[in-house]
Amino acid sequence: MRNDLDAHWMPFTANRQFKAAPRLFASASGVHYTTTEGRKVMDGISGLWCCAAGHGRPEIAQAVGKAAMELDFSPPFQMGHPAAFELATRLAEMAPGGLNHIFFTNSGSESVETALKIALAYHRMNGEAHRTRLIGRERGYHGVNFGGMSVGGMTANRKMFSPLMLPGVDHLRHTHEIEANLYSKGQPQHGVELAEDLERLCALHDPSTIAAVIVEPLSGSAGVLLPPKGYLERLRALCDKHGILLIFDEVITGFGRLGAPFASTYFGVEPDLMTTAKALTNGVVPMGAVFVQDKIHDAFMTGPEGAIELFHGYTFSATTVACAAALAALDIYKRDSLFERAAELAPYWQEAVHSLKGRRHIKDIRNLGLIGAVELEPIAGKPTKRAISAFLAAYERGLLVRTTGDIIALCPPLIIEKSQIDQLIDTLGSVLDQID
Repeated sequence: MRNDLDAHWMPFTANRQFKAAPRLFASASGVHYTTTEGRKVMDGISGLWCCAAGHGRPEIAQAVGKAAMELDFSPPFQMGHPAAFELATRLAEMAPGGLNHIFFTNSGSESVETALKIALAYHRMNGEAHRTRLIGRERGYHGVNFGGMSVGGMTANRKMFSPLMLPGVDHLRHTHEIEANLYSKGQPQHGVELAEDLERLCALHDPSTIAAVIVEPLSGSAGVLLPPKGYLERLRALCDKHGILLIFDEVITGFGRLGAPFASTYFGVEPDLMTTAKALTNGVVPMGAVFVQDKIHDAFMTGPEGAIELFHGYTFSATTVACAAALAALDIYKRDSLFERAAELAPYWQEAVHSLKGRRHIKDIRNLGLIGAVELEPIAGKPTKRAISAFLAAYERGLLVRTTGDIIALCPPLIIEKSQIDQLIDTLGSVLDQID
């Protein structure tokens, strides 16, 4: 069959550059990919922040195949299948506090859209229909649907679509105070006062008009921007003060990335809604989940018996194969104690990442859990070029990294060994010595 690469319009990709020199994976196992030429490439980004348990897990593949043979599809509207309810129960048991209700989606973007809609509908059900304003954060990433783009703060994602962004959206300042927090090991010391920016927006718009604030506890796609100590706690207190719902976007931090089930668990700050995806199925089948507090869910359950409570959903919500993949992934996380393993590896990872300090072009290094970032000095007049050069050079040396702007992001699978961490850092160091 003809395969000239032209038909596939690739997402978030420099298509012309890629197709001139394709980088194609053929298989994967453990912490490595294998290219179509047979070359091994270490996965330094868990696929795309999603393959927490590593690649090639037979338990997940077998569970998916078994589900597809037994019940290939079950309609999610007015019908159900046992695995969806089992999965929801297990997720609720993992979640902190009162996040006991799960609404299934197919991606992080859909999870965000769902959470925003639930927040708006909740206030209406609760007699506060005037709460329609949504607050995001500069440099935030919440997917690429219109709701997520609107509350997101990634300029490149927004600029072509700005005339059609949701009305009534404003943004908090971002938390990346690099000058005050250079080479942070863990949460930065400075910046808790940035949470007070919510008070400014409340004074500007009137807090009674604000439905929800959505933030990533740790912002991954913007380049691993860490929450200052006390920041999330203060944001939670301000939302409580003004009757505003707090949404945590945990599409990246969910399922062990910080050495705990969720970032909310790690930080001890409980949101009203929480979005997840990615590692929910270890990246094998698209799936997302929105965790909802009891008080929000219960507000919808007061209408006439037999009536639909929320007019929202997707044809592929909680498909049989997605549920099978997620249940198998949860089994692996628990059986192999991968969340605990991530916590145990975090100090070693921290010292390894920070050992790069002093290499050419490095502006900053930061880390939390099994996530790290190396921020590079940009080339004058050529933003992003240095990081892209590092990405390409790393790939040629057998390492896959992620770049955003002039930042290199790292998040290896939770199964990585210390010797492999050393190899990853050594390779990246040699790349930084090589590039201009």
